[in-house]
Amino acid sequence: MIRHVCFHGAESTGKSTLAPRLALRLGGLVVPEYGRTYAEANGTDLDAIDLLAIFDGHLAATRDAMAQNPEWLISDTDALMTQAWAIMLLGRRLPEIDEWSDTADLYLVPAMDLEWQEDGTRLFGSDLARRQFMDLAIGELERRQLKWAWVEGEGDARLASALAAIEAAGLS
Repeated sequence: MIRHVCFHGAESTGKSTLAPRLALRLGGLVVPEYGRTYAEANGTDLDAIDLLAIFDGHLAATRDAMAQNPEWLISDTDALMTQAWAIMLLGRRLPEIDEWSDTADLYLVPAMDLEWQEDGTRLFGSDLARRQFMDLAIGELERRQLKWAWVEGEGDARLASALAAIEAAGLS
């Protein structure tokens, strides 16, 4: 049985740093953030067609990782974050993503306790926009009644927080 944990939440909260650290600690496999790869190749002026391409990319990368049958799969975001992007950028939900149901066993949401860093693919750096985006992201989890937990702290403390959340969720 594959245990699937996914990082979720606002930009610049350490998801992409923490995902490989957690996978290394658990002996798992990482599914990188497809949206970042897409934005680096195509820019950040995203429309519905782009967001659906990102959605498809997430699904393909996750399918490929699952085919390797790892004990742990750690996703650096998934389709639910793409839906949050759709709401934030387009002001509407994408029905194709609403129909998707292959969610993770646990979502880890890093708190906005790290300073926002520009990396060329991020759009929501103001405090207000960052909070709005986080609210939308959490709303996607709550709308589907998915299991999720906050991750806090810096460096090793952030990793320990993630591991504690996994244990508290009964996955370890």
